[in-house]
Amino acid sequence: MEMRALGRSGLKARPFAFGGNVFGWTADEATSHTMLDMCVEAGVALIDSADVYSAWVPGHSGGESETVIGAWVKSRGSAARSKLLIATKVAMLPARSGLKRNTIIAACDDSLKRLGVEQIDLYQAHRDDADTPLEETLSAFAELIQAGKVRAIGASNYSAERLREALDVSARLGLPRYETLQPQYNLHDRAGFEDALQDLCVTEGIGVIPYYGLASGFLTGKYRSEADFKKSVRGMRMGAYLTDRGRRILAALDAVSAETGATLAQISLAWLMTRPSLTAPIASATSAEQLKELLGALSLSLTPAQIESLDQASAAA
Repeated sequence: MEMRALGRSGLKARPFAFGGNVFGWTADEATSHTMLDMCVEAGVALIDSADVYSAWVPGHSGGESETVIGAWVKSRGSAARSKLLIATKVAMLPARSGLKRNTIIAACDDSLKRLGVEQIDLYQAHRDDADTPLEETLSAFAELIQAGKVRAIGASNYSAERLREALDVSARLGLPRYETLQPQYNLHDRAGFEDALQDLCVTEGIGVIPYYGLASGFLTGKYRSEADFKKSVRGMRMGAYLTDRGRRILAALDAVSAETGATLAQISLAWLMTRPSLTAPIASATSAEQLKELLGALSLSLTPAQIESLDQASAAA
């Protein structure tokens, strides 16, 4: 079973992370628990959540995803919990926004209660907070690690400049460093990561856990015309993807699918898994059937020619 390092944290995971943003939103608790069971059975340990999931849903206030995970942990027991790497985030929940010390400490305690665990495996800054000194933020994370509440820390949505600055602060002050980064990255959205950010992560040994691995569903092939936009709650985002370049990418995926018999979603995730700079792409599912399909990417091997065809089709115009 291939395992990849989450930076220098000592934590390792298969090259697949399950996105828990759907828990308690588009996947009810029973379905979410079934999918968590499937992840454990497949050896997929890394489960990604955040305190803000799913505050955007009418009637929700945030913490729903963590609460669902916590209910699973309680019902399955400590043996099952030990098979998961629980990753969650702080900074975007309206009631706990930003990365000031008191916010981080309080948010972590809230997350621990909802998750029903004593320790978060990977605690991440959900977005940068330019109004708070990095020294304050990283010192707060250090407190949590020293207290045994957090094993390792990571960042999400940081620029190369700010991530470099954070690493320098950690080194200068002897503070824990960000061991992972969550950037938006997939076969369609490449430009934001494939430059200074990717180079920095490779040089510094930062584990990369890209989100939107399927471009909000576009790379499944589900959305091929404007009429398809009504197929899901994410459909209205597809106008930005259904361009000449987007259609070129779908055509390349279709060609590889014809050669392999794999679905477009499996091919898109398998392509991400071939990128040497990545650790584990994040993908979500709303049903056991969808998750079973996505997990098939772990056993799909793309040929160099197939990878090159996808590279060329998705290259910036």
